[in-house]
Amino acid sequence: MEPIEQQIERLPNATRRLAAQLRLPLEMEAVWAVLTDYDRLTSFIPNLISSRVVSREGLEVVLEQEGAQRFAGLRFTAKVTLELRERRPDGMLDFRMVSGDFRRFEGAWFLCPDPLGGVRLRYEVLIQACRGMPIGLIEQRLKEDLSMNLRAVAAEAMKRNNAASVEAEAAIS
Repeated sequence: MEPIEQQIERLPNATRRLAAQLRLPLEMEAVWAVLTDYDRLTSFIPNLISSRVVSREGLEVVLEQEGAQRFAGLRFTAKVTLELRERRPDGMLDFRMVSGDFRRFEGAWFLCPDPLGGVRLRYEVLIQACRGMPIGLIEQRLKEDLSMNLRAVAAEAMKRNNAASVEAEAAIS
């Protein structure tokens, strides 16, 4: 699998902007279908323990999510309610937290054709910790989680794509 490119920007007031991207040998539709499979995200995204669509109105989706992980022997959980906007023609799925365990949590998934073939998947997030949250630890976890989440989305899209190919070949036979 392709290497993941990551960037971190340290901003004032315990805020970080992180971005990661990966090239995949897939069509955009295959990756988009995985990104927008909200109720099944927990089946392939590590550390995501719940993901539930609260409402959908056209291209606007309200999603509740909870993540959990162990760090230094302790279990941490974070809950967020996100407003998402599906902008498929632009290859963009943007989100912002409307309530949750951070002061600010917003970003987007981007899909664009790669000049070498396939698609480039990019994830950007801006996060501001609440008072008392150690932003350095959060930053380290986010860096690892970004890579894991990108790889998880890529693996699920590849798995679904391969299953679809096998079904298509079986139908032809």
